[in-house]
Amino acid sequence: MMTVLPSFFVVGPPRTGTTWLHEVLKDRVNLPGIKETRFFDFNFHYGMAWYRAQFQNAKPGRRKGEIAPTYFVSASARERIAQFVPAAKIVCVFRNPVERLLSLYRLKIAYGMIPWNFDQALVRDPELMESGRYATNLKAWRGALGEDQVLATFYDDLRDEPQAYINRLVDFIGVPRFQLTDSQLGFVNASESMTHPRNYHRTRRANIAADWFKARRLGRLVARVKKSPLCKLFLGGGSPFAEPSSELSVQMCEAFRPEVEELELISNRDLSAWKNHPPRRPAAQIPSVATTA
Repeated sequence: MMTVLPSFFVVGPPRTGTTWLHEVLKDRVNLPGIKETRFFDFNFHYGMAWYRAQFQNAKPGRRKGEIAPTYFVSASARERIAQFVPAAKIVCVFRNPVERLLSLYRLKIAYGMIPWNFDQALVRDPELMESGRYATNLKAWRGALGEDQVLATFYDDLRDEPQAYINRLVDFIGVPRFQLTDSQLGFVNASESMTHPRNYHRTRRANIAADWFKARRLGRLVARVKKSPLCKLFLGGGSPFAEPSSELSVQMCEAFRPEVEELELISNRDLSAWKNHPPRRPAAQIPSVATTA
């Protein structure tokens, strides 16, 4: 079993450049045919044979891995990976928790995953806040697999020095270094272009249908639809997202402060910029293929 399961997982959390990492690594390692299988946290009931089948097009001699941002907060995923792939390398990516939470909320609204306004979502969707408990979840991953098997990285480094970032990552997972292309080094807005969907219920149904197709190993069909003009029927076209009030932003900063301060100690990194509500500034940018990461 160990020879056919991944040797590494990039566990996120969501909205930390994981789509960019998927695109950059897909020609260097064997990744599942489905971009996010959700196997170890949500689809485990499909069985190990189903999961192995996601790597049916794996090329000999390449390491297997999965880019799986939802695994970060999942105790089930952590325990199952520790059980079935105890030697796996785990990569975490940390981003300013308030910026990341807002980006995740926008993604969930844009894809019809939740219908609530921001205040309601903070109460009714536990993942929004739980995925910002960086230190707590990092310690849990290290406790389950060992400190030397879990790498803490930072979105700021991915954004500002992508080549140095990818060098560190591939060294950790045991993949030869490679040079990023000019297009991979390009930058565009990460999520500011997202809007509310034209019709929540239509977008919601399309998202459920996409999951149904992925579960039946038809993820490539979903990917083609997303790149086609049909995608405009389901995504975007609605009103732009409003910015949270300064008061709410400050409250979120304070809520995340203990986790950020503990992460500072664990990683020996100054994260003071994350602990105060920043002044309004241009949207964060990441490499161009990460527009939905």
